[in-house]
Parts: sequence; structure tokens; C-alpha cells
Amino acid sequence: MAVSPDEARIPDATPEQDRHVLAWYVQARALFTGSNQVRLLRGGDQLFPAMHEAIARARHRVWLLTYIFHDDVAGQAMMAALAQAARRGVRVSVVVDGFGSGPVLARLGRALTEAGVRFSVFRPLQGWRSWLQPGQLRRLHQKLCVVDADVGFVGGINIIDDRLDIHHGWSDAPRLDYAVEARGPVVAMMEQTARALWTRSRLGRDWRDELVELARSSHPVARARRLLRRLRTTRWQVVEQALGDPRPVRVAFVVRDNLRQRRTIERAYIEAIRGARWRVDLVCPYFYPGRAFRRALRHAAQRGVQVRLLLQGKVDYRMAALAAQALYDEMLGHRIRIFEYTPAFLHAKVAVVDEDWATVGSSNIDPLSLLVNLEGNVIVQDRHFVQELAGEIDQAVAASREVTVQTLGLPAWRRYLRRGFVAWMARLFMRVAGATGRY
Repeated sequence: MAVSPDEARIPDATPEQDRHVLAWYVQARALFTGSNQVRLLRGGDQLFPAMHEAIARARHRVWLLTYIFHDDVAGQAMMAALAQAARRGVRVSVVVDGFGSGPVLARLGRALTEAGVRFSVFRPLQGWRSWLQPGQLRRLHQKLCVVDADVGFVGGINIIDDRLDIHHGWSDAPRLDYAVEARGPVVAMMEQTARALWTRSRLGRDWRDELVELARSSHPVARARRLLRRLRTTRWQVVEQALGDPRPVRVAFVVRDNLRQRRTIERAYIEAIRGARWRVDLVCPYFYPGRAFRRALRHAAQRGVQVRLLLQGKVDYRMAALAAQALYDEMLGHRIRIFEYTPAFLHAKVAVVDEDWATVGSSNIDPLSLLVNLEGNVIVQDRHFVQELAGEIDQAVAASREVTVQTLGLPAWRRYLRRGFVAWMARLFMRVAGATGRY
């Protein structure tokens, strides 16, 4: 592993510092910190101005990770904001996914690097042979921005205009999507994740491969410390102090990766649903949960909890819609209400449980997000925030069409065959993607 000049100037980490560095990545559960501030942002129309303002005020460091970074007007405005920050001496690092941003990578990379922005592509694809390399189905799906370790933005919104879909063109209505602006101790977790994914994109390998090389190295301790320095966040002590802080707003940043946090997002959802007393609202475009997740939903409905699913009615990927529809019989049979959002494309990945739990992020509720991709969500325990997001969901549901057994259309035997076909395809996909464990 080559060591950059910047890393060579960093003194060796002490064992105590190493413990702080590892504290985030060895956790397999949500860690809530107190004394945070959060703001719900609807669509790029609200997110992008907030990001531009934060980047314009940046003094030291900007991290930006995204699945899609398009070169439309919204993308060009973001490129300009990042370039201006880099030109005035701010250290700006951008990571984009090699598949999601594939069509514009050359132009995007050239424009940003010429302005002094550090630019990296996560798993670049160069011809069909790239797909034969192990792990190519594991994509960077996070949408994360951290400025000066002071403010973080996380959610489901890519860097593209709300009214533009790469495959379907322009529409009159903006897609339904959300992000969160966060300040406080939770931002340190976001920053550390951004640092780690920057390093991972530069290495071009999974952490598992990196750890194997560490074990085989002739100087494993020194090499491990160099790797840990790449992950270091200078504010981890702030997180440790805030873990026991009961003051609002309590927030956790949860990720899905390929180390210890493989199923952290899924577990957080299931635990919240199992504890639900009266309300569970799930919103996502791609819905095909595993057995434990579906069982939690069924049991909640059987306890008398109102369970509502808001899924896409305006379909962008036919196979994804087919997968969700294959579960309609099961959900409806257990008094779970299903709505399809029709005013525009649905891209939001949000949920509300009762009056004190909400999540906003990049993770869908399907095998791709829960077992394969790199994802990031915030979980907020705050009545005011939950009430605001619940109001947004109620408005979206009111504008949607409800699915009932009478509106399913296909005869029962065809729906049964469809469910078997989708299950077979899901198992095949998980095997090809290298996903492990039960789903």
C-alpha cells in the first residue's frame, strides 16, 4: 500500500487513538448521540441551496459522496460551488460511483480536478470485462456531504435536478425525495464514513481484501496503523462524550458496509417495527424485504399497529416494481395497507414509527440495499422531527392510490407464479452479488 505525502506527515497513532478510530467500525448497531440539530429537506430544491451555502462558508474540508453526479444545471452548479471552494484553499474530496455516474465521469472528473478538487471513482467500469471482476455489483449508493466536520447532509437525493430522470427524461413534477441537514456530534460519524469510503475508492478493493493483505504483510502493525490513520476522525472523543447525552436531538448515523455493519440498517428498521405501538409508515421505491423484516411487519399489524407502505406508482424500473407487487398478497392478507405514489417518481427512503422514531437515507428495503450496496441513513429520535416527516408522508399518501385485493388485477394463480419467479430471481441475484446470510 503506497503512502501519500500527506499521510507520511501524520505521526504514528497511539493505541488509545487506534481504539478511538476503531470505535465506529466495530459497532454493529445504531449509536445515538445527544445535543444534535436536524433539519428535514425536501428534494434538491431545498437540499442544493443548503449545500451551496455550507460549501461557500467552508474553511478547511469538504467531503462529497454520491451515486449519481449528473452534468445538468443542478450538477454544474454543484461543480462550480466545489471548484470555488477548492480554489480558495479548501481541501475538497469527491467520490462518485462508477456505474451511477458512468456517462459523465470523464467530463466531471476533468472539470473538478482542473479546479483542484480531489476526485475518485468507486469501482469504475471500463468495458464489459469490468463486470467479471468480483464485487462489481456492490455499488456506492450513499448520498453524503460533510463540511468542516461541522455540518452534514445525508439522504436519498443524488446530484441531479428533481425533475430529470436519466432514463425517462424530464417531467413536470419533481420526484419525491428527502435529505437531512445535521449538526452536532453525529457529524463526526458522517465524516469518518466519508474518509473511509474515500480510502476504499482509492484502494479499489473491499476491506476484507485489505485485511488479508495486512495479515500477510511483513510489518502488519505498521501497515495497520497507516490504514487506521486514513480512517481517523479528529472529533471521535466528541462522539464518545455524546453517547450518553439524553438531551435532544438524539441521532444515529447507520451504514451498510462489508465489515461489521453489514446489516445495521436492516436491524434498526426491524427493532423499531417490533417496538411499534400504533404507527409504522415505510416509504421507498424498491420494496422486497427479507423474512425477518416481513415477519416484523406482519406481527406489528396483528398487534393492531397501523402499518402503511408507500411505494412507487410511476414505475422507473419494471423489475423492481414487479418484486414489490409480488408481495402485495402477503401484505394485504395481514391488514397492511399499500399505497402507490402516482404524482411523480418516488425516490424517498424514509420511515416513521410511532411519534419518536424516524429515518431518512439512501437505503431501499430490498436485497440490493440491505445486503449489497454501501448505504447510509440517519435515525432521529425527536417528536418534532418525526411529526414533520409524518406530515409529509400523510400528504404523499393522500395524493396516492390505495392498492386492494380487488385492484390487483391478475388472477391468484398468476400472482402466485409471479411471486415464485421473483423469489428465484432474488436468490440468483444475491448469489451473483456474493451476498451472504439468510434473507
